[in-house]
Amino acid sequence: MMKPAVIIPEDQSFALATLPPGRAQKRLALAVMLAFLGVVLILAGALSNVQLARIDSFVPAYGTAMFVNDMITAVLLFNQFATLRSSALLAISTGYLFTGLMLVPWMLVFPGAFAPVGLLGAGLQSTDWLNALRYAGFPTFVIAYTLLKVADPPKRLWEGSVGATILSSVAMTSAVVCAVTVLVTVGEAYLPRIMLDPVHFSNLALYIASCLILWNAVALTLLWMHQRSVLDLWLMVVVCAYAIEIYLVSFPGFARFSAGWYAGRVFGFLSSILVLFVLLYEITTLHAQLLGAVLAQRREREARLMTGDAVSASIAHEIKQPLTAIIASANAGLHWLDRVEPDLDSARNAFRRVVTTGHHADAVIENIRVHFKTGARTRTSLDIDDVIQEALAVVRDQLRRHRVAVQADVNKRLPRIRGEQVQLQQVLVNLITNAIDSMATKNGERVLSIRSEVHHSRYVMVSVEDTGEGLEPGGAVDRIFNPMFTTKTDGMGMGLSICRSIIEAHEGQVWVTADKGRGAIFHFTVPVDSDSPS
Repeated sequence: MMKPAVIIPEDQSFALATLPPGRAQKRLALAVMLAFLGVVLILAGALSNVQLARIDSFVPAYGTAMFVNDMITAVLLFNQFATLRSSALLAISTGYLFTGLMLVPWMLVFPGAFAPVGLLGAGLQSTDWLNALRYAGFPTFVIAYTLLKVADPPKRLWEGSVGATILSSVAMTSAVVCAVTVLVTVGEAYLPRIMLDPVHFSNLALYIASCLILWNAVALTLLWMHQRSVLDLWLMVVVCAYAIEIYLVSFPGFARFSAGWYAGRVFGFLSSILVLFVLLYEITTLHAQLLGAVLAQRREREARLMTGDAVSASIAHEIKQPLTAIIASANAGLHWLDRVEPDLDSARNAFRRVVTTGHHADAVIENIRVHFKTGARTRTSLDIDDVIQEALAVVRDQLRRHRVAVQADVNKRLPRIRGEQVQLQQVLVNLITNAIDSMATKNGERVLSIRSEVHHSRYVMVSVEDTGEGLEPGGAVDRIFNPMFTTKTDGMGMGLSICRSIIEAHEGQVWVTADKGRGAIFHFTVPVDSDSPS
């Protein structure tokens, strides 16, 4: 079954039959024509009169190559017709089909190709009359293509079944070729004499060749007057090549197997591959564009999935920390209440930490929403040491549970910074939590050092140092801030990526210095608040 036609909008031209020729296409077509004319000028002289040796295998080889080229071109043009449903394309497709099929009886009846006098009961005149009808058929179909293209409204499509139309065209063309073959073979005795003998032409051959050249000139003129597409441009070149082939085959040598006759056949072969080459180039280009579009769509889909994974992972990662603190505080409160003599003050403090951590979790969720939202973010003047102390308060239970000693160097003379408190607190909580996890798997002293200092006069730098396992230099260090990369067995690989995006959004930088087995130091910088007093 044939696929339904794809309707191409008027303002978009993707097919060879609708795509207007560009300057490069026109220059290439002109260069091909000039090359053809240059060769004709050379061969039209004394060289074309040179009688070369007869090569009987040349005709089957030439005819087979021409047949294959014309058939492939016809198939591709029929496909264009099935897509665009243009009666003009149906005409030119049938034209290539006709010229290709006419080559089959021409080869079979050519004297010496398969039999001394040809097959199918042909006579001396059959070969050249088949050749003349083939030469006359192609420009006829080109003229029909041009006139139908001019007469067809741009938006009118071929009505009816496309598959049935193509099959009918193939059947009718095959029937016409068979009928013509029967006429020129059975009725060979009644045909005017084009050949005097198997090699030399009669004067009638010159008149027929002249008429064929004029008929090609009519087709060329109509194409020139109504040229609108790349297909029109290259059909003009093909028609010119047909006229040159007829001239070289008939006039200079006035005989078969002359230099001009062989050169004319070469021109015929070149004319058969011109439109085929352009069609194949168009298919290759469109396939490359389609492949590029599919790959771009796939990359976009993967990017959307990655973004969704990153958002979900970042939410899970950031909510996990306050939820852990809430659970720990709630368990501690229950522990104080379950004693024989409940310690109400301790339980009350534990539940206050639950409330505080719950508010912090709410602030983290809002911060994540704002972080992925485009637009201005509200930043205020902050004391970096206050941010450090608040972050330590969030992870107090984790520090106590893992027996981590904290050394926080408070510098009251540091300038104030400008930023978002929750986001910077989130960065510190991530870095402190990673330090705790690194030290939790190592025996020995567990010390967390946090210090802040002025960095290059315009920034405040915060350093978080641990005595944990450290990182491999050049390995994990280079990728530690990449999304989805983690050195933990149960890590999500989003914490440090979020830290980097937050710090870079604050116009700062974050980096790590580490040695395997000697702990790690994470540094980040935040710009100084220029509006605050020194």
